[in-house]
Amino acid sequence: MPRFDLSLSDLQSYRPDVAEPDDFDAFWAATIAEARAVGGGMTVEAVDTPLRTVDVFDVTFPGFAGDPVRGWLSVPHAADAPRPAVVEYVGYGGGRGLPHERLSWVSAGYVHLLMDTRGQGSRWGAGGQTPDPHGAGPASPGFMTRGIDDPADYYYRRVFTDAVRAVDAVRALPQVDAARVAVAGGSQGGGIALAAGALCDDLVAVMPDVPFLCHFERAVGLTDRDPYQELVTYLSVHRAAPERVFETLSYFDGVNMAKRATAPGLFSVALMDFTCPPSTVYAAYNHYAAERDIRVYSFNDHEGGAAHQWPEQAAFLGARV
Repeated sequence: MPRFDLSLSDLQSYRPDVAEPDDFDAFWAATIAEARAVGGGMTVEAVDTPLRTVDVFDVTFPGFAGDPVRGWLSVPHAADAPRPAVVEYVGYGGGRGLPHERLSWVSAGYVHLLMDTRGQGSRWGAGGQTPDPHGAGPASPGFMTRGIDDPADYYYRRVFTDAVRAVDAVRALPQVDAARVAVAGGSQGGGIALAAGALCDDLVAVMPDVPFLCHFERAVGLTDRDPYQELVTYLSVHRAAPERVFETLSYFDGVNMAKRATAPGLFSVALMDFTCPPSTVYAAYNHYAAERDIRVYSFNDHEGGAAHQWPEQAAFLGARV
């Protein structure tokens, strides 16, 4: 597998101009305000599991348009004081799976919410349980082009709003210290974490791992892998659509989200990543507006650091809570 992108020295200074709509902030302020106006809180149901050091809850909270979004809430057993929390988002095509699959954060003493991704959960893993009741226009298979004719209808408007409402819901829990909440995720989950970092106030850390959904225009011309290839497929059929498509995507680009970061960020990047090319990750990282650091995995594809990255995240977050 060859290196195919810029050299590391060029990546470290790669800070491209990425299209940004004039009403970006107004669009997102209205979107989040509308979702919060629906109201509602998290429903929490205890789950009987074989786990003895962790209390697990099946939770549902109101996301975009008040739609019910599922998740797993894991709390250290018999926690006697509010804890810091990590809200985690899932990679493309996966769902929340089963509660015993992700125990690292709760085992380290954090309250952990794993958010299901609406409409996903049938491509890998143990499944998802959150439908996406909204439909819009023709799309290529997958999620990247759903509603892409208009930012208001685009699929990731709903997902990013769900991500913000997940943070809102966690902060309202009695087990959580609302002033010490972080967000994390890998691949698609990393892109969602970047969005949450831009759209939520007062997070203590944002930890995007090999993030997807960054610098769309470069990505579609650089890799032939899905999910970015879904955009290429769509544009190969809708030949007059590129201007409209990239205008829509500019509201969701991780680069534009990174410009609005206020919490410390820890990224990771893999220099042989053909799914999320390293230059797209560095485009967001180099625009990140707050304190930042990055872990570089020189000989890895999209798995990045895999199990090696979590201890880096734990140390980064532990120094800030």
